[in-house]
Amino acid sequence: MSNDYLYDIAVSVMNKAYAPYSHFKVGAALETTAGQIFTGCNIENSSYSLTSCAERVAIFKAISESQYKFKHLAIVAETDDFISPCGACRQVMSEFFSKDMPIYLYNRHGEYKQVSIAQLLPDSFRL
Repeated sequence: MSNDYLYDIAVSVMNKAYAPYSHFKVGAALETTAGQIFTGCNIENSSYSLTSCAERVAIFKAISESQYKFKHLAIVAETDDFISPCGACRQVMSEFFSKDMPIYLYNRHGEYKQVSIAQLLPDSFRL
């Protein structure tokens, strides 16, 4: 099954990002096992520590709607290299994603690299 539709959704939401400081827009599309899609874009703040990444926005939107079972996640940015989640996002992903859930890291050309949270954050802290 192709995950191109997740890329298209992530690009669409990326264009809604609020990034007046870094000008680095990121979009994410998270699909639940039930087929529901939650989106997120990065939202910056002049106090950078208060910035929210696209991945966490999508995850938190899903959790706030009582959705805890996820199928896959697509993340995209206007980069030539594949976008990679920050450490905070990786820790949140490790809390809610199965270790082998597909995570698609896209570049601006629609090319992607498939990884899992086990690869992105080996030996993660989990209860």
